[in-house]
Amino acid sequence: MDGFPMTIRPMVTGDIGTVVQLENKIYPQPWSEGAFEDELAQDNRHYLVVEGDDGLVGYAGMFVIENDAHITTVAVIDELQGMGLGTRLILQLVDAARHGGATSLTLEVRLTNYRARDIYRRFGFVPAGVRKDYYRDDDALIMWAHDIDDDAYTARIEEIRRSLR
Repeated sequence: MDGFPMTIRPMVTGDIGTVVQLENKIYPQPWSEGAFEDELAQDNRHYLVVEGDDGLVGYAGMFVIENDAHITTVAVIDELQGMGLGTRLILQLVDAARHGGATSLTLEVRLTNYRARDIYRRFGFVPAGVRKDYYRDDDALIMWAHDIDDDAYTARIEEIRRSLR
């Protein structure tokens, strides 16, 4: 990845223990080992991890149903946020969604997570609604990116890729 000092690879079952440790540090309502095991066991799921010299530092996941891809999680340890790791993870999820035939992407994000919302806007996500009390302590903003299979979206993704080099 053009001088990128970390590896993004598919998540495997052996990663789940470490991913759950990160999940517990990053999120106030972490997923369990069982939740990640269930996700990895399904064919329409795509989960990735970011691995550095000191181990796993981030992960992301998505599922595809028919023409829609739903990003379920994107997480990077606090010390490495703002370095483009989340963007790199989302780029790979977008590639997988498009390869899987998706024409739209969706996700929920904490209403108060402005940094993540800005990253998602860069990928063409726009607000579509609010899920009240989705998180115990916050509402979720529902965001969608449509027509991810068209030339304009391809140009957007290529511009994001170029910005990371």
